[in-house]
Amino acid sequence: MAINSQNATRVLIVDDEENQRLGLASMISSWGFRTETAADGVEALEKWPGYDPQVLLTDMMMPRLDGAELLRRLNTSGNMVPSIVITAFGNIETALTTMHELGAFWFLEKPIQPQVLRFLLERAAAQSKLTLEAERLQRQLAYQGVLGDLVGNSDPMHQVFSLLRQVAPTKAAVLVTGESGTGKEMVARAIHRLSPRAGGPFVAINCAALPETLMESELFGHEKGAFTGAVERRAGCFELAQGGTLLLDELAEMPIGTQAKLLRVLEDSRVRRLGGKQETTVDVRVVAATNRPPEEAIKKGMLREDLYYRLNVFALELPPLRRRLDDIPVLTEAMLRDMNQKHGTRVTGISPEVLARFQRYTWPGNVRELRNVLERSAIVAGSGQVEATHLPGHIGAMASAPPGGPQAAAGTPVTPATASPPGEGVFVPVGSTVEQGEKALILMTLAHTKNNKTRAAEILGISLKTLFNKLKEYGSSEPEPASTSA
Repeated sequence: MAINSQNATRVLIVDDEENQRLGLASMISSWGFRTETAADGVEALEKWPGYDPQVLLTDMMMPRLDGAELLRRLNTSGNMVPSIVITAFGNIETALTTMHELGAFWFLEKPIQPQVLRFLLERAAAQSKLTLEAERLQRQLAYQGVLGDLVGNSDPMHQVFSLLRQVAPTKAAVLVTGESGTGKEMVARAIHRLSPRAGGPFVAINCAALPETLMESELFGHEKGAFTGAVERRAGCFELAQGGTLLLDELAEMPIGTQAKLLRVLEDSRVRRLGGKQETTVDVRVVAATNRPPEEAIKKGMLREDLYYRLNVFALELPPLRRRLDDIPVLTEAMLRDMNQKHGTRVTGISPEVLARFQRYTWPGNVRELRNVLERSAIVAGSGQVEATHLPGHIGAMASAPPGGPQAAAGTPVTPATASPPGEGVFVPVGSTVEQGEKALILMTLAHTKNNKTRAAEILGISLKTLFNKLKEYGSSEPEPASTSA
């Protein structure tokens, strides 16, 4: 047995011919792998627990227990690893049959070509590492309630994590819905990291951020001269995401004409660049996201029904932050760690008063708004705890009872939420709807910024497009744009 670095991939070599077995071990060790040998399947199973191989290289024909039966037993016991079967010419059919039954391994015909064997070993090692990383993330997800940037121990988030565990290993398209700022891109990245495609690219495109004239070029690519300004050939997002995952964010904002072309690509797995004559086969897992209820978008003619059903193989709805306020302590802890590293601050946490305010607030901008508020507060605090004095003025004012307490509120008629003068917060009587409170906050923030919508969107923790959509919903309540003249 030859052993290299402790971090090298562990390979178990099973062959009944001693010279072949030892020769393979010597050659594979020289390539930087750790090796262990076994004379047949029985000895391999005996050595398995103590060596815990990451890759298996086994002969097909052996006494006592042959390669095919060894693989079946490993598969049945849940110990299957990426495997390479060595077979003589006359046994190729048996090797192919075994591959079809068990999957996820390769066969190598005798006499062995070293360069081919090395390529397959490196491929098997890469697959093994991806599997181990996925298992690590699964454990992290199950026991800590943390997966990348997704954090939560509440029941709604446990449901999200459970669905993630189910869908990530598959090839199914996923449609992620939820309000703006709930973390839809984080979910897409988690799906990618937990999938067999984790070693491939993750490409995200925001369908709301591109004009219609550029959307098709971004998605499908273009040839040189396809349109004015196309000075060179360019691959689109589908080609860039080959072997990986493509996120189509804000799907309902994609032009209807482009949606029809997207549907065809999804059905045929073939893409043609603008101005091109040939089609290219693509292997891409698609995750789509939208902050609009899909049924509503379909009724308004913003989303093709056939595209919706093509993408809605597996639906995953993210809860708004107001439905998982219990997650705020773990969310703030995780965010503050990132912010301390990013800004060089030394903030240790939030005070009980700040936590109480956070849990009274309805968070119309969801987790994104929480991050923005916390980042500003952490910078102001610098070190120690975030106190109430470090917070923006409007945090904590929402959902407060009117003077006189709950008893006084019970005996008075419910009135809509109203915006106080800038800097004094928003007063929301008990009984007001979330929509009324949200409207009051948006209008107050616009007044505070003198109708600077870009600044207001930053303060609110929402996108500029979301702000304009909200103002459209309010109709005549939308203020006139602020003048930019001097």
